Amino acid sequence: MSVRLKTRFASNESFSPRNEKEKALVRAFLKLKNEKEVANFVRDLMTLPEIEEFANRLEIAILLLEGGSYQRIAKKIGVSTTTVTRVAHWLYKGCGGYQKVLKG
Repeated sequence: MSVRLKTRFASNESFSPRNEKEKALVRAFLKLKNEKEVANFVRDLMTLPEIEEFANRLEIAILLLEGGSYQRIAKKIGVSTTTVTRVAHWLYKGCGGYQKVLKG
C-alpha cells in the first residue's frame, strides 16, 4: 500500500513498550513472515469489531493523506469527526507508524 504523502510529518511523540507484556506484543509481530501469518495473528488477537475499528483508522489515515475533509471522511467511514481528528493527530504528529506503513 503506497500513498503519496502530502504533508510533512513532524514527530512529536515516541513510544517504548512500558513493560514485558508490551515488549512481547511488539516482538510477536516481528516473528510474522507474510500477510497470511499477520492476518491469522490479528484474528486470534482481536475480536471482529476490533479488527474493523483498526481497519477504519487505517482507511481514515489514507483518506486524510488524499486530502479529504474531516466531515466527509467521518461520514464515509461512519465515525465521528473526533475519531478522524484523533487519527490525524497520530498521522501527522505521532510516532511515525502510519507514515512508515503508508509511504510504501
